[in-house]
Amino acid sequence: MKNLLVKYRSVIRFVLLFLGTYLVLTVLYSVYLNLSEESIYPPDYITHLVAKQSSTLLNGIGYHAVIVPHEAQPTMKLFVEGQYLARIIEGCNAMSIIILFIAFIIAFAEKRRKTALFIFAGAVIIYAANIVRITLLAVALYEYPNYEQVLHGVVFPGIIYGMVFMLWMLWVRMLSKKTSPAHE
Repeated sequence: MKNLLVKYRSVIRFVLLFLGTYLVLTVLYSVYLNLSEESIYPPDYITHLVAKQSSTLLNGIGYHAVIVPHEAQPTMKLFVEGQYLARIIEGCNAMSIIILFIAFIIAFAEKRRKTALFIFAGAVIIYAANIVRITLLAVALYEYPNYEQVLHGVVFPGIIYGMVFMLWMLWVRMLSKKTSPAHE
């Protein structure tokens, strides 16, 4: 048994760091969501901010967009050109994706400063890309409503998850350059 633990030490370390970080951040985020139930920013501050920023970006590219809190659900309603187009729910704020990203980076953590800077930069990139993603999705849904299922269910999730995957690969590549024999 000891031989197996020694042999797979790095794998075990990765799994424990990944799962531990993911669990801690998910619990903290759940606490935040529970505390946000009585917020003046429905459904929670981050989702409200994402909806507001997406609406602002839509207005900036020439579409008249308005967000309003849903009367009966913890969501924001998005209107484009006076047409109710979509609900922006808590899952649209990219926080669960950022948590997943952070857990992976910490599982491969190196120097604290380098890791913290990459986490910060990656989280900002994911957050900003999510605003752009929601904006482009809203435009696509407004212009091509018949493609809602494929746009919302395949194309736009693929964009955000693909970007996170590329950030992970960049992180691994940055680490592997340091440890490869050619760079010693």
